[in-house]
Amino acid sequence: MLPPNNMPLGQLAKEEGISVATLAKWRAEARAKGQLLPDANAGPEGWTSQDKLAAVIETASMNFGELGEYCRRRGIYPEQLAVWREACERANDWERAAASRIARETRDDKKRIQQLERELARKEKALAEAAALMILRKKVEAIWDRREGEDE
Repeated sequence: MLPPNNMPLGQLAKEEGISVATLAKWRAEARAKGQLLPDANAGPEGWTSQDKLAAVIETASMNFGELGEYCRRRGIYPEQLAVWREACERANDWERAAASRIARETRDDKKRIQQLERELARKEKALAEAAALMILRKKVEAIWDRREGEDE
């Protein structure tokens, strides 16, 4: 299962006579202990975030020669590691950017809510005034209504 001999679990199970479930369990246990075990049928682009982070951490203190050897063993390129390292470095900045974006959206939402509340209050006032005028009109018509048989 380990690079550079990465083999899909199904193929390894056939060759070694071990069930796929057992191999998957062993891989999960090794990953839980911090060992880098990417899926064989997923190229470096298909590695999990944990595998990429583990590779970045493992290579952080390596010189150029050691890094080249590590990359050959794992079947990856140094450029991929550099991209992964940069993504890890930006991870905390993403949180800050997301927090400021959320704060800005919250501020905009509050302004919009206040505007809508003012507009609602204005419309409620206008509706109440219209209802009062209708009631007054009915009362006036009731008072001044001409009854049948009355003189003008």
